[in-house]
Amino acid sequence: MRIGELSARTGTPRRLLRYYEEQQLIVADRAPNGYREYDERFVDRVIQIRGLLDAGLPTRIIKQILPCLDKPRTIYFPDATPEMIATLACERDRMSDRIRCLTRNRDAIGEYLDAVLDYNRPQDA
Repeated sequence: MRIGELSARTGTPRRLLRYYEEQQLIVADRAPNGYREYDERFVDRVIQIRGLLDAGLPTRIIKQILPCLDKPRTIYFPDATPEMIATLACERDRMSDRIRCLTRNRDAIGEYLDAVLDYNRPQDA
């Protein structure tokens, strides 16, 4: 698929996709006319990258953990510095806290919605 389709399918601006390529987070083949061509697997990859960036991870660390997102998984340990390990542990803990908060909020909204729907349900006379 070309960059426009990848952009549309992931909701990611083309400029940002070019940046991901520049940072070696994704790789495009080149068609004979010079257009970028992306494999189908990059739809999920771009969504994962965006999620990791939204979680606060820098691209240099995302680049190192991307192999962990693939199946089969390939994990490289030689360049895991103490700083990277500490950053990943901190980000994992922050994500866990956020997940707990989102779960509480989702459950509260669900309870409220159920109560509103029950209240507005016609009563049998």
